[in-house]
Amino acid sequence: MITIIDYQMGNLRSVQKGFEKVGHAARISSDPRDIVRAEKIVLPGVGAFRDAIGELRRRQMVEPICEAIATGKPFLGICLGLQLLFEVSYEDGEHEGLGILGGKVVRFNLPAHFKVPHMGWNQAVIRRRPPILEGIEEGTQFYFVHSYHVVPADTGLVAVEADYNEAFCAMVWRKNLYATQFHPEKSQDKGLRVLKNFAELGSMPIV
Repeated sequence: MITIIDYQMGNLRSVQKGFEKVGHAARISSDPRDIVRAEKIVLPGVGAFRDAIGELRRRQMVEPICEAIATGKPFLGICLGLQLLFEVSYEDGEHEGLGILGGKVVRFNLPAHFKVPHMGWNQAVIRRRPPILEGIEEGTQFYFVHSYHVVPADTGLVAVEADYNEAFCAMVWRKNLYATQFHPEKSQDKGLRVLKNFAELGSMPIV
C-alpha cells in the first residue's frame, strides 16, 4: 500500500486521485505507524517550510520518515515534500529541515520582470534518468508552483532541471528516494505516468 503523509499541508486528495487514476490504491494518513507499515511513501506539500517541518515534528513523523528512507522503501517527495528533505531553508528566516539530503532551499533571485512564484508549465531537462521517468521524453512539460527551489550540495543528486531565467533543480534521485519540485498530480498524462512508475517500483535495498 502507498501511504500519503498527512500533515495538513497541501491538497492530499489530488495526489491520491492521481494514483487511483493509474490503477493504484493510496491511503492518506496522519498516523506515524502507517509510515512504518507502508510499502511506499509519498510526502506532498504546499505552503510554508517552517509550518511544515513544525507539523512533522509535532506529529512525530520525522523518525519514521528517516527510517523508511534509510531502509530502502520507495519514497516520493512532491514540491514542499522535496524541500523538506534538505538541511536548511531560508524561507522567512532560517529553518532546519529533515537533513536527509545535503543542501539548502532558497528563494528565486530574478530580474523584476520575472514573476515569483514561478507558476505554470516548464520543460524538463533530464540529467539522469531514474526509473520513475520511464516513458518520459526529454522536454516534457510539468506543472510548477513555487517561490523557492533546492540547491543540493551534491549536484550528482539532480535528475531533472528546469529553467526560469536560470537552471534550477526540478527533481532529485538517490537510490530509493525520489523527489520533484513539479507537481506530477497536476501535470496531466505525463505526470500520471510518473505516479504510475513510482507505484510500480519494487523495493530497492540500500547498497
